[in-house]
Amino acid sequence: MANKPQWIWFPGDREIWLGNQFNNRRTERGAMFPPFWKQDSHWQTVEFSKEFTLPESDTLHIHVEGIYNFMVDGKLQFGQPDTWTLPAGRHKLNIKVNSVSTPPSLWIEGSLANSPANTDGSWLVTCEDKIWIDENGVAHGSGIYLTPGMWPGCDDPQVLPSQFQLLRTEPRNAIGHKKIAANATLLDFGRETMGYVTLHDAHGEVALYYGESEAEALDKEHCETLDKVAADGTLTIPNSKAFRYVRVEGVVADVTMLYEYLPHDKALSGRFECSDDEVNRIWQVAAYTMDLTTREFMMDGIKRDRWTWSGDAIQSYLMNYYLRFDSEAVKRTIRQLRGKDPVTAHVNTILDYTFYWFNSLADYYRYTGDAAFIAEMYPRAKTLMDYTLGRLSDDGLAIGQPDDWVFVDWVDFPMHKRGILSFEQMLLIRSLRTMQMCAALVGDTEADRYATLADDVQQKTDQLFWDDTQKAYLHALEDPLPTSPRGGDYPQRFILNRQVTKFPNMMAILYGVADADRAQEILANVMQNPDVPAITTPYMRFYELAALCQLGLQADVLPEIKAYWGGMLRNGATSFWEKYVPEDEASANEDITGFMADGIVPSPKAPHLEMYGRPYGKSLCHAWGASPIYLIGRYFLGIEPLQPGYISADGKAAWTARPTLGGLAWMRGDVPTPFGPIHIEMDGQRLTVTAPKGIGPGEIRVAGKSATIEAGQTVTLT
Repeated sequence: MANKPQWIWFPGDREIWLGNQFNNRRTERGAMFPPFWKQDSHWQTVEFSKEFTLPESDTLHIHVEGIYNFMVDGKLQFGQPDTWTLPAGRHKLNIKVNSVSTPPSLWIEGSLANSPANTDGSWLVTCEDKIWIDENGVAHGSGIYLTPGMWPGCDDPQVLPSQFQLLRTEPRNAIGHKKIAANATLLDFGRETMGYVTLHDAHGEVALYYGESEAEALDKEHCETLDKVAADGTLTIPNSKAFRYVRVEGVVADVTMLYEYLPHDKALSGRFECSDDEVNRIWQVAAYTMDLTTREFMMDGIKRDRWTWSGDAIQSYLMNYYLRFDSEAVKRTIRQLRGKDPVTAHVNTILDYTFYWFNSLADYYRYTGDAAFIAEMYPRAKTLMDYTLGRLSDDGLAIGQPDDWVFVDWVDFPMHKRGILSFEQMLLIRSLRTMQMCAALVGDTEADRYATLADDVQQKTDQLFWDDTQKAYLHALEDPLPTSPRGGDYPQRFILNRQVTKFPNMMAILYGVADADRAQEILANVMQNPDVPAITTPYMRFYELAALCQLGLQADVLPEIKAYWGGMLRNGATSFWEKYVPEDEASANEDITGFMADGIVPSPKAPHLEMYGRPYGKSLCHAWGASPIYLIGRYFLGIEPLQPGYISADGKAAWTARPTLGGLAWMRGDVPTPFGPIHIEMDGQRLTVTAPKGIGPGEIRVAGKSATIEAGQTVTLT
């Protein structure tokens, strides 16, 4: 059916409502642990409206989540009817829905085929601010430009939107059991996983101690998550947990689990295989890590935080474009992170994370071409940018105010984070460029202002921070007395911190702040300089290695991938970690002996697990650990959209394939697009590229050779 009825709601409200549940699932040793930033709520009363013409009589079937009133052609009707018959002719429906606990939602289906009364994106919606929003982003009033909220698949009138499940479960068994006390058993589920533990034939009090490592599950006093329940028969623990090992104490006949996951279409997913078995394993574990951390939203670590963080999420989005291309998960996360107006703090309270939120819009549009979503988010982007611009320094540069968290990265060397950091200016420049793009896309005249602001910040960044002696962007203009109250002016005199780090310099390469000549100077004097402090988190290694690949150094990056992510595998990783410092792993003297069972080999030496001052604080499954998915898809398979959504509006190439073996003997893989995957096979003598049907024209470039490829074609270069 062309306009199959959907559940509709005020745009963004379901993400905000579900996000509040999502972010409040975190526990620490049995205590709930909510996020430390502002949590918004859905609008409690929403009005839906549509005007249409019926060719003949039509009977409407009405389902609502909430209580409601029903107005036909300007007249309020009695009660809350679940059916209503309209005669042929012109009609206008207005339904006001109120719901305190869940977002007000509406579903209507007419008896006519393709009834114009069916709820879909053509309806108008308002939160009673007297601004009506239509499917074309036109506000019938003043103010914002959005579309009614809908989710694919949320269309069953018998399943209320609050009951609609995005995730699925499947049963799994432990692969090993070890008796460790008279009433205690240690179970091994084989690798990092997430889901619900089920106790079979359990009686009395049962205690469960979860561990991403064997050491954590055995340590009752310090493991990050645990449960204590009263059982009488079979019981599934209600809250999902992340674990590989579980210590179970009590009377229990058997323990299994329900693995929880977000479904995806494997036929449309990214794939990779090459001549190096270790790289194949790295790609597979990175993909598994990405799947574990992609749920209703894209979270950071599945054990500890379980929150949506903008800095983590922007990397997840980019990995997603090369693995599952789940644009709905990206949109849900972007909406949830932004929340509602008024803006009173940075996203996640972090200055850099606000900039990443802006930049995620540019990436999303580039890969999907979804202009409607940009139009939906633009008003919220504009108010967030207004807030950001209102907190710049007197010279118009990004500065950490006293109530901001300036994160950058977890570092193992002294690094001042207050004042005007060159790193933050790089993010601000790209954020302003993103706003310029979004404004132009929706026809807002503010586009020129954003372009001027970006040019100004870029000029000042070059003047203040570029050092022609060290051939690098210096770290910061430090504020020696950052004690002014919130909203107060910082002192006008700053101290130049001449420290050189990779953070601003690699962003200058990736964001085009540095021209080609300067990028080569940064490469030699910063990126390849052993005296510059090393980056130890996968979070910033993502950008470090991407910058090297951007300069054509895939042959140097491949050994780095093998050493860093391969190092985690050699230390027993079954998903990739929040942080990896090889020296720490080598010096860790903890030696947990694995237990034997049929088909199980002894577990390797346990990695160093401490972080945040807690013995098991480090997450062993963290979204930013999956960086190889993006690095391999973007820079080795070499697929990149040149125009939004892989579609050409002017006949020029919409995408490019510039594969690079980088030291591999051969490789083959699929990169997902909105039209299906692009397939690549390459060795030292031959390159074959196959384009899916419907995609725009592409250009293939390799080893001085080039070719054009059209939709549905296969092109081979030798």
